[in-house]
Amino acid sequence: MDGNEFRDWSIRAAEWGADYRETLRDRPVRPRTEPGEIFRAIEPSPPEDAESMEKIFADFEATIMPGMTHWQHPRFFAYFPANAAPASVVAEYLVSAMAAQCMLWQTSPAATELEMRIIDWMRQALGLPEGFSGVIQDSASSATLAAVLTMRERALAWEGNRKGLAGQRAVRIYSSDQVHTSIDRAIWVSGIGEENLVRIPVKGPLRAMDVAALEAAIIDDRANGFLPAGIIACVGGTSVGATDDIASVADIAGRHGLYLHVDAAWAGSAMICPEYRHFWAGVEGADSIVLNPHKWLGAQFDCSVQFIRDSESHVRTLAIKPEYLKTHGHDGIVNYSEWSVPLGRRFRALKLWFLLRAHGLQALRTMIRNHVAWSEKLASRLAAEPDFELVTEPMLSLFSFRHRAPAGADADEHNLRLLNAINNDGRIYLTQTKVDGHFAIRFQAGQFDSTAQDVEMAFAVIKEIACDLG
Repeated sequence: MDGNEFRDWSIRAAEWGADYRETLRDRPVRPRTEPGEIFRAIEPSPPEDAESMEKIFADFEATIMPGMTHWQHPRFFAYFPANAAPASVVAEYLVSAMAAQCMLWQTSPAATELEMRIIDWMRQALGLPEGFSGVIQDSASSATLAAVLTMRERALAWEGNRKGLAGQRAVRIYSSDQVHTSIDRAIWVSGIGEENLVRIPVKGPLRAMDVAALEAAIIDDRANGFLPAGIIACVGGTSVGATDDIASVADIAGRHGLYLHVDAAWAGSAMICPEYRHFWAGVEGADSIVLNPHKWLGAQFDCSVQFIRDSESHVRTLAIKPEYLKTHGHDGIVNYSEWSVPLGRRFRALKLWFLLRAHGLQALRTMIRNHVAWSEKLASRLAAEPDFELVTEPMLSLFSFRHRAPAGADADEHNLRLLNAINNDGRIYLTQTKVDGHFAIRFQAGQFDSTAQDVEMAFAVIKEIACDLG
């Protein structure tokens, strides 16, 4: 592809993207394809000779697009959002065109220094105190892994990386069963082992860790020769929004010398609104906090902000400095490859800079407040219907519900049928969870372009299809 073709196809791709966004409401949220259908439509062997971009683009539209789930659809109410506000998309065009490798200050000084500034912008926006620094990771999974490795190393007096875990006392990490499965994976990858992730029971409407049980578990483990290292608390857990009492957990972590990581991947973005900050009161006592602007704030995936109270411990855990990665002639600079597990790094700060400037905090706050209000209204309307019940009350814009099954029918199977029928209909997209062992349907409002009318349609679709199922 020569320069002229690159220009032409870049323009065409950008125009396609704009047209795609304008037509999203006309598309089903989830594709109507069968497993294997797309696979069979793709040539089984790679081409020996070059093909025209015209043909490649035509095949993209004919073969790939029918099998895509439209995460930017205004009626995407499943999982959590993976928003990509237009300003963020434009920034990603520029990042892709430059294709910079931003692992060190010297490999792209502007990328490093913008990231430092954006981290502090986000700190201020969230009301966090001075003293927190941070890094933009690819996802909350990587941030949590980095935190788990740091709590492990700190507990082992920095001997884990050097000597390995063989012969060491078993390191213990504490969390509830409401945390994201990325915590389980971090425990596996770090070598700590699943048996050493101690699950603390939850209680109350927010399904918070029982802090008395947490402290008792720490004391008991220490008495039995284990090595308590850290606690992972959540604010807005993935299933139904479980939220721990961060202040109480931080107090326990401080008294027992444990590292505290707070996973606020989804809900953390809402803390730009001061009225929601009570959900993570005491968070200033955390050692590490993660939130994903690529969820609710509108930054294109991937963009996960990890705040760190003691960057020295974090970097000591992760940094490797071979001669070929040293920056000579400059002291005191930040090399962000030393703050993450991967060495290579994309220029993630640019899209967040574009986003915050193009919208401003006030507009982003309004969006989040609208989502919360619309979700609360929908929950109230469903609760008022004789054949529906709320399983969990709204936590910000997330709640769960179920439909009462006909006499003699299994309630879980009935609600699974309802969910599948809703998603096959295509007008909205919802997902499921289990609460106290029983099936429930999740709803969350969070898509960047959603309107009150989109949420109104969700109510109409849910009620209509439930009536059709009898």
